[in-house]
Amino acid sequence: MAYTKLNRSAATLTKNRTEGSISPFSGMCVTCVDGCIGMCEIGKSAYRGAEVLYPQPFGIITAASEKEYPVDLSHFSIMGTAVGAYGVEADSDKATFEKVNIETAVGRDKGIKLRVPFVLGGMGSTNVAKQNWPGLAIGAAICGVILTVGENVCAMDEGAEIKNGRVVRSPDMEMRVGLFQKWQDGYGTVVVQANVEDTRLGVQEYAINKLGVQAVELKWGQGAKDIGGEVKIKSLAKAQELKRRGYIVLPDPEDPSVIQAFEKGSFKEFERHSRMGMVEEESFMKRVEELRRAGAKYVFLKTGAYRPADLARAVKFSSKAKIDMLTVDGAGGGTGMSPWRMMNEWGIPSVEIWSLTYQYAHQLAKAGEYLPDIVFAGGITFEDQIFKALAIGAPYVKAVAMARGPMAANMVGKTIGKRIQEGQIPVYVERFGSSAEEIFVTAPDLKQKYGERFKELPTGAMGLYSYFRRLSQGVRQLMAGNRKFSLGYITRDDIAALTKDAANISGIPFIMDVDKDEVEKILKS
Repeated sequence: MAYTKLNRSAATLTKNRTEGSISPFSGMCVTCVDGCIGMCEIGKSAYRGAEVLYPQPFGIITAASEKEYPVDLSHFSIMGTAVGAYGVEADSDKATFEKVNIETAVGRDKGIKLRVPFVLGGMGSTNVAKQNWPGLAIGAAICGVILTVGENVCAMDEGAEIKNGRVVRSPDMEMRVGLFQKWQDGYGTVVVQANVEDTRLGVQEYAINKLGVQAVELKWGQGAKDIGGEVKIKSLAKAQELKRRGYIVLPDPEDPSVIQAFEKGSFKEFERHSRMGMVEEESFMKRVEELRRAGAKYVFLKTGAYRPADLARAVKFSSKAKIDMLTVDGAGGGTGMSPWRMMNEWGIPSVEIWSLTYQYAHQLAKAGEYLPDIVFAGGITFEDQIFKALAIGAPYVKAVAMARGPMAANMVGKTIGKRIQEGQIPVYVERFGSSAEEIFVTAPDLKQKYGERFKELPTGAMGLYSYFRRLSQGVRQLMAGNRKFSLGYITRDDIAALTKDAANISGIPFIMDVDKDEVEKILKS
């Protein structure tokens, strides 16, 4: 079985000339013909070079791996039962799915309450995040979840004021944090993430002291790539400013020959790259203490799909530093400009890295050591995946992080709102009505809750709210089927592995081995 698609992808706007006859090991057409205009990745690379490293078109897309990993969440099945109930009386009139409680809380004092166990993963300086921020921020606030402001926001902000190498004001960051805070009602929180450049600029200290942010997140990496963040820059002046602010910018925007080539149109975008962090236990502990002294009430860590030893470091360092929340991200997706082949071919996939996280967390827990609340991320989009991820990590995993799914719901909601204003509602949508109140099924509830403020809600936020409402009901239904009426009752035996490989990787029993001892007792009784 081939897991990888080579040399052609919608992500790089490339395809093979011969769709049916493709070499499985190189991805090239079996017959590569002289005279072909070069529609494949090799061909496009012949005239656009490094541009073809990245998913396109930049700024209006999110991207995820199309690699078919050997094991994924579909290789597990949820084990319902016809007996009993946990968290509610075992009474058919009382044990109904809408009674399932999916509220949770994270942090050392359980001070961050979540209406639903969802975290919006870090979305930073990319155009697609900035253009969709109002819906994401307001949607997250009204849903009562954690919203993460990703890396590089302040330095990419053309209106930012930087003095003596430290940020003193950023209108973009003010907008991102402020929108969430304006609609927050006691649930969730807004988190500000930082990479190497953000730390040097004092972004988190600025967010804590000037914007009232209570939670900050150290970032080692993500599941999409194992290098620093990248974006495309269409402006020469901005590329030069970003180089002055300490970023790696390619090609060099201060080189006269590069400037001349840009002005002639030989290329239209610069690449801005962040530096890679260098993890050391001593410096990690020191930074956590610096943030707490600066006023951070909660300190989180986000780590990527690095090798097992690095995951062990993340778990152990978080334990030693008494981090409030650790997010572990599996390979395969992202909301920014991750190199396409890297996104497909790098890192530990979600099921595997989540299983390792459980092993390491369980080892520390058995030894009586402190464990932070853990969050799993890595391609989660629907309620069955949410349930399975919580089960794989039970009892240490308290929530799941998502980015591309919420972004998609927000973008669709935003687009529908725009089409309503233009009077050009697609037929597929128009059958539900011609106004936001008719099209968005949750609009009546939101209108009742917010009254006159309902008019201020972006349709992107309504899209996110409706999507999360669907996920919430779906999770409740699955939990009710397992007779688990609160998140704390979910255990690893609520799911079963459908293959021996999935069982070996996860430690979850193979489906034919589930309940063996209990079955024997029943049959012999």
